[in-house]
Amino acid sequence: MYFEDFYVGQTWQIAPFQISREQIIDFASRYDPLPIHVDEEYARTSRFGGLIASGPMSFMLFWTEFFRTSGALDSGLIAGLRNRMEWFLPTRPGDSLQGTVSVIAVHSRNGYNGEVAMEIKGYNQDGVFCMAGGADICFEKRPQTA
Repeated sequence: MYFEDFYVGQTWQIAPFQISREQIIDFASRYDPLPIHVDEEYARTSRFGGLIASGPMSFMLFWTEFFRTSGALDSGLIAGLRNRMEWFLPTRPGDSLQGTVSVIAVHSRNGYNGEVAMEIKGYNQDGVFCMAGGADICFEKRPQTA
């Protein structure tokens, strides 16, 4: 997708996807090795009462689903500029996440690209709001034809 393909209010539904114990431990072992994410015995004694997913992992899996379904990676994406996320509930092994990604602002940066601001809303399998945030992404403008 190119910058011109985006408009305020445009929304994508993110279909439910499940997060496994193995995904949680694998991601955390490499990128966020806190005991709450990798040590089940420790996690059982924590205030969470069990293993929970790393927040960045939940965000990245959600974002991956967006890219798979939106076509945003087909062409035009230059770079992520900013991300912001907030988590309201932990994600546990076996939980499913779903939600929406919506365009909340677009603006031209120059003659070659523009910035698209997106809002993310995530819900668990019970429909409980569990994460929110956004991302600002730079997209190439559609090439001009002669």
